Formats: sequence, C-alpha cells, structure tokens
Amino acid sequence: MTPAFTHWNEFFAMGGYGLYIWLAVALAWLPLAVLILHTRWQQRAILLTIRRRHARGQRMRNAPGREATL
Repeated sequence: MTPAFTHWNEFFAMGGYGLYIWLAVALAWLPLAVLILHTRWQQRAILLTIRRRHARGQRMRNAPGREATL
C-alpha cells in the first residue's frame, strides 16, 4: 500500500486543486463555526433571562406587604 502523498506540500496542493479544495473546506466549516458560536451565545442569553425572571419572582414573593394581599 502506497501513500497518496509523500510530502505535506503535495497534500496541501492536492494535485493543483488545493486552492479550490481548501476554499470549499473553509466555506463549509465557517458557517458551522458561526452556528455553534451563535447557539452558545443564544443559550447564555436565554439562561440569563431565566435567572433574572426567577430572581424577580423571588423578590416579589419576599417583598414587604406581600403577605397582606394574600
């Protein structure tokens, strides 16, 4: 069994089509990376909103005068 490429330069050149191949790889991975980052940012924002609402609910339940209205 012989390797397809004997040197790293040959691997990156891909038989003269390296520019197109690596550009396609980058254009495939870039949206995936952006999607992952956006999802993590959105998750943190949602969790922050939940924490704020929970804290507000706790403050409202513990507010003075709250017992008289129940």
